[in-house]
Amino acid sequence: MRIVLDTNVLVSGVLNPHGSPGRVLDIIVSGAVKVLLDDRIIAEYREVLARPRFGFRSDNVEVLIDFIVSEGETVTSVPLALSLPDRDDLPFLEVAVAGKADALVTGNGGHFMPSAGEHQAEVCTPAAFISLWQQEHSKPRL
Repeated sequence: MRIVLDTNVLVSGVLNPHGSPGRVLDIIVSGAVKVLLDDRIIAEYREVLARPRFGFRSDNVEVLIDFIVSEGETVTSVPLALSLPDRDDLPFLEVAVAGKADALVTGNGGHFMPSAGEHQAEVCTPAAFISLWQQEHSKPRL
């Protein structure tokens, strides 16, 4: 499976590894899914994870980001003619659409509801993604 991981899920998963966002990170680290990204997403991961309020060690942040980048897939996207509540979320949606992601995993699904235009990306919560992933992995293999 191929997903786009919203920054809020990444941060939540690191802060609380026992919740659904943490489980999503476990699935990513296991290699069972590939994270789609571009330079804008990587820059946001770095900027947000470096915020002092989280208290993450910079060397740990770099290890995590290096892993995501090395195991992920870089996607070249095109601008979408959409109007989202938060323009900072547009890169995530553009990468999901261009990369034909199976899901854009976010804790803020409402942020991806355009007020103008439409998209074909599957937007889901971490819990919904885990259910989707479990269904996919419970199918018999031929």
